[in-house]
Amino acid sequence: MSLSREIRLPRSGGSFITHKLGEGGAFELPSQPLKSRIAFSAAHVVCNPLMTAEPLHAAQIDWEDTLAYRRYLWSLGLSVAEAMDTAQRGMGLDWTRAQELIRRSIAESRAVNGRLACGAGTDQLAPGPAVTLADVETAYEEQCSFIEGHGGRIILMASRALAACAASPEDYERVYGTILRQVSEPVILHWLGDMFDPALTGYWGFKDPEAAMDVCLRIIRNHADKVDGIKISLLDAEKEIHMRRKLPAGVKLYTGDDFNYPELIRGDEHGYSHALLGIFDAIAPAAAAAIHALDEGDYARYGAILDKTVPLSRHIFQAPTYAYKTGVVFMAYLNGHQSHFRMLGAAEGARSISHLAELFMLADQAGLLADPERAAQRMKPLLALAGIE
Repeated sequence: MSLSREIRLPRSGGSFITHKLGEGGAFELPSQPLKSRIAFSAAHVVCNPLMTAEPLHAAQIDWEDTLAYRRYLWSLGLSVAEAMDTAQRGMGLDWTRAQELIRRSIAESRAVNGRLACGAGTDQLAPGPAVTLADVETAYEEQCSFIEGHGGRIILMASRALAACAASPEDYERVYGTILRQVSEPVILHWLGDMFDPALTGYWGFKDPEAAMDVCLRIIRNHADKVDGIKISLLDAEKEIHMRRKLPAGVKLYTGDDFNYPELIRGDEHGYSHALLGIFDAIAPAAAAAIHALDEGDYARYGAILDKTVPLSRHIFQAPTYAYKTGVVFMAYLNGHQSHFRMLGAAEGARSISHLAELFMLADQAGLLADPERAAQRMKPLLALAGIE
């Protein structure tokens, strides 16, 4: 193997390794829509690196590359979950810019006939002691109205403001009941664990997951006609399966478990989970090829494809989990979907150079670098910036 196919990378602890590049992935991609599972990729946004404002205060979006990435996901047969935490919602992307992102993505989805659902939250409302449940309801109503007013479908995101002001489980039942009675079409609920957002600790009124699950299930049962499904991101496969088996008939479970997704999507004799995953942004070709294998009833090929991606996903989503967006955007940079590794809020600095180097190796080993030599050339400037020749 030539020197051009080798790259010297740092390891945690200060050591180095010479990594030999693999051959790149060759996935059998679907030529028709995916059938056996609904597979949403929560998509990232591409920032404009030539912004005039400071990135910590008013970062701008590169609309051309952001929408091009969504077209890429749709071309693989995947669905797009828009303006979610993967898009740095509430962590660099505010409601004002989220509205523009949602409006543009809905129009783009119609142009290519792509499945899209959009996050509705309360992030225009800063949590504080003066915030009331009525304020939370008004904020949710504004965002839901905006999405449905543009013809979009809703993912009802967890609310930091609600977590801060709710005094009991009944407060969650009140707010969700108020919103669900008003929406025009069934929504996807979103239960995001505190490992993804510490401000959501104790959501549904309990820190204990079992007690919280009972509240959430009660809300779903009381409004089953307005709930398409629920995405849960607790990184606990047993809890997800437990909840999946308790859902009313016709209500879907969308896994948000970026650690255990192959087994949860595969399912068991009692059912399976669909997907609404941030990692599907980073492993999109493998995800599409794996679901395509399920469509053909080939569970062995499904596992062979998707199981290899788990070490990379567990690395990207390692603690602090909320920094996973950095790894997702880094993968898009390595694979040529954007010309730079810059993020809203300067979040490209949220992970160490050794973390990114390990990500590079794991992606290569999983066949997820479309062009390993190009990826290596894109890795080298980051190494130089960190003082590594």
